[in-house]
Amino acid sequence: MIYLKAANTDDIEKEYLFVRDIPSDENGYINEYNGISRQDFVDALDCIIANSKGGRLPEGYVPATSYFLWDGENIVGKFDLRHYLCESLITGAGHIGYYIAPEHRRKGYASAGLALLLKEAAKTVPEDEVYLCVHKNNPASLRVMLKNGGYIKDEDDISYYDRVAKERIR
Repeated sequence: MIYLKAANTDDIEKEYLFVRDIPSDENGYINEYNGISRQDFVDALDCIIANSKGGRLPEGYVPATSYFLWDGENIVGKFDLRHYLCESLITGAGHIGYYIAPEHRRKGYASAGLALLLKEAAKTVPEDEVYLCVHKNNPASLRVMLKNGGYIKDEDDISYYDRVAKERIR
């Protein structure tokens, strides 16, 4: 069974092992916790959970909830939902960022996880559309976004800026 679960202290061991191994930057998904020690992850997780409630936010950041994508008892991906947009997110990363572990790619997890997260986004974000950004060198991610009802709104040399109308979210 595939499901999303918000970051929480009950699953700290599995969350730690997963987050620690996400590269610092992979196709635009930024992980500031790459290589973090288990001891330091305790505070990092507290910060991640506080961020989802608007607490402990760095200057210029908006509240965001981090979800882990689970398949049964195993974490296969991580999805981040920014609750609303600020100027830098409108022209940049948008509402959603996600990462699927390499050993779980090409198995439909990204599509399934994004579909689940879009349902959360439809309840959370005030905008009429959910904003996403994908690097042009990542066609698999673009296919995932398009499969989930997205369309390309704009592009530059590096990225496509996609949108999913909330009314199209199933």
